Amino acid sequence: MVGIVSYGAYIPIYRLSREAIGSMWMKSLGKGEKAVANADEDSLTMGVEAVLDCLNGMDRTKVDALYFATDSPPYVEKQSASIIRAAADLREDMLTMDVAHSLRGGSTALKAAFDAVKAGSASTAMVVASDSRVPAPNSDLEASLGDGAAAFMIGDTDVAVNVLGSYHLSSEFIDVWKKPSDTYMQSWEDRFVRDEGYMKVVPQTVMGLFKKLEIDPKEVAKAAFYGPDARTHAAMGKAMGLNPDQIHAPLFDSVGNTGTAQAPMTLVSVLEQAKPGDKILFANYGDGADAFMLQATDNITKIRNKRGIKGHLASKMMLPNYGKYVEIRDLMEWEQGRRPSRRSSLPVIWRERQHLFPLYGQKCKTCNSIQYPKQRICMYCQTKDNFDLIRLSDKTGSVFTFSMDQRAMEVVLPKVFSVVNLDGGGRFYSVMTDRDTTKIEVGMKVEMTFRIQLEGSGLYNYFWRVRPIRC
Repeated sequence: MVGIVSYGAYIPIYRLSREAIGSMWMKSLGKGEKAVANADEDSLTMGVEAVLDCLNGMDRTKVDALYFATDSPPYVEKQSASIIRAAADLREDMLTMDVAHSLRGGSTALKAAFDAVKAGSASTAMVVASDSRVPAPNSDLEASLGDGAAAFMIGDTDVAVNVLGSYHLSSEFIDVWKKPSDTYMQSWEDRFVRDEGYMKVVPQTVMGLFKKLEIDPKEVAKAAFYGPDARTHAAMGKAMGLNPDQIHAPLFDSVGNTGTAQAPMTLVSVLEQAKPGDKILFANYGDGADAFMLQATDNITKIRNKRGIKGHLASKMMLPNYGKYVEIRDLMEWEQGRRPSRRSSLPVIWRERQHLFPLYGQKCKTCNSIQYPKQRICMYCQTKDNFDLIRLSDKTGSVFTFSMDQRAMEVVLPKVFSVVNLDGGGRFYSVMTDRDTTKIEVGMKVEMTFRIQLEGSGLYNYFWRVRPIRC
């Protein structure tokens, strides 16, 4: 039986309270908070984080395909899935695909992955959904849109969640859209969008699934489904014939509406608590709807070595005010820096791709010392051209020394430069991100994270940074 073999998720460490947003615009927005991607994060880097969480304890060499779903890709013309594949150190001889332009891209990608594994064109497929949509300041969406990602490994061996069946509807209904020339999303009147779109299409799809599989709604243990806001989400539960205790609590007040990633992230949260035998309804909306009936197996309890939703919710830092949010989001035109603009060399990036994206260092075959970046001569025993490659991106370490620069070319200052002693050997020089500068100290434990290093020559430069370990 084809199904979910593993899952993972990612939520940025920063949160912004609705009180802080309301204080800026002098209006009440209620309680709760939303997750905010750091200045060096985007949908691609968050996707990498979710994939790595999903790969924890799994064999990455078995993955044959990677589908990346997002409505906020870093490039309009340039595949993101290929960069995620490289950063996650997955094989080159595999299919990579971006799925965009619809909030139900994550569930559409899941359907494609299920079918690929069932047909035998892939033994294992990875699906990741991630979004970091920027709402217009002082808009209705500003308090609700959050950032996050979820990932699933699909296979037919050691399945933790079986797929019993699915049902799909396509709709040309226009509710939320964004043209290439638009800075922010556009939408039609809320009641029309809700009553004529969401509240009609999703129940019709779910009822079609129940009828197709001859399943009574009472058999559902938990339901994970998309909703634009908490009130409409609750109304949808009733429309589908579900009781409140069958509906898994959405993440609106702790993370926000994460767009393409919202329903997949809710599903991860359900799987973290699921028991063997539980039937799980998973439904998503956007230009139609997808509905899946899933069932947990005995293996569901064997794959809980993830940070997932629970771990990332427990690890957070509050942004002190709306101004810091504006700075991180780069929502204003700032004073031009006095330093010359940076340039990037595509030939260098291509030549060093193995050492940049999956972060491979080298281990001396003579003295076993680990070094980064690569070089021909071992700095310890002076042996020449006698190294094995070793992946450093999954290593932790401790801060050996650090310094701070208040005038660096960085959005969030001060810029923290750190020298890290890696566990197991080796030393790594890096900018530290997701940090509280009052708590940095020598000996602090850190881990790797894939981020935007800088922009130059009109492209994003992705590389690895360190951050304090998220518990």
